[in-house]
Amino acid sequence: MTTEFNWPIRVYYEDTDAGGVVYHANYLRFYERARTEWLNHLQIKHVDMLASGVAFVVSKADIDYLKPATLNDELMIKSTITKTTPARIIFQQAIWRGELLINRATIYVACLKTDTFSPCRIPKTIKEEFQRVS
Repeated sequence: MTTEFNWPIRVYYEDTDAGGVVYHANYLRFYERARTEWLNHLQIKHVDMLASGVAFVVSKADIDYLKPATLNDELMIKSTITKTTPARIIFQQAIWRGELLINRATIYVACLKTDTFSPCRIPKTIKEEFQRVS
């Protein structure tokens, strides 16, 4: 079973360059917001993780820019978890404008200890929740 989390966004002026096209780095921001909203939906809070001494960080991102998003576009960010390891989660994410795929990415997220910035195991309760939805 693959569970997909969908998060709608609209392209604002602040997201674009002088030509009204989404600036390339902002696609990563859109993906980050969608993953954070998914965590919130699952009742997994970044602040609670930080308080317990762990954090998620992006360790790698492979991104394909297929078509541009432009000012005022209504977009849908679609996210799935493709793999979990003891210390990492791999997400497949895509941005759609209606029926048109405009961007896709594989995002690798590592779990780190906040005091040493070294890899650590994903907390058991969080890992179980990810396995439930992947």
